[in-house]
Amino acid sequence: MNRPPLPPFTAETATAKVRAAEDAWNSRDPARVALAYTPDTDWRNRSEFLRGRVDVEAFLTRKWRAERDYRLIKELWTFGDTRIAVRFAYEARDPDGGWFRAYGNENWEFAPSGLMAVRRASINDLPISEDERLFRWPLGPRPDGHPGLSDLGL
Repeated sequence: MNRPPLPPFTAETATAKVRAAEDAWNSRDPARVALAYTPDTDWRNRSEFLRGRVDVEAFLTRKWRAERDYRLIKELWTFGDTRIAVRFAYEARDPDGGWFRAYGNENWEFAPSGLMAVRRASINDLPISEDERLFRWPLGPRPDGHPGLSDLGL
């Protein structure tokens, strides 16, 4: 199964790959998101290590049960032939209803099929108040024209 855009990446195709990932994660559909990764994908997310799509889907199911009203923005940082680095921020409510913003960086490596084989994520959380929220679009993909991270000063 191929998942375009395929490596080697250009600035245009790397940007498209990042936006496709953002849109998929904003769907909060673990099964859909897991299909973007190789069957044996290798992940580090914070201090959790995952191997394979089954682990990824289970992780995302737990994640979006705990992180309500999740909204994410990703931004291309740099890219190479088969690798992309992104920075991101997302806002969500914790199980007690408090808002937080998570900031992070991800390093991605892709198989020739365009599926992600390796993902390394470093993430930090910051509690925020309701009036500090910046991601207020309806749940789902970020609307075209909504400011990105740099535009928001993040």
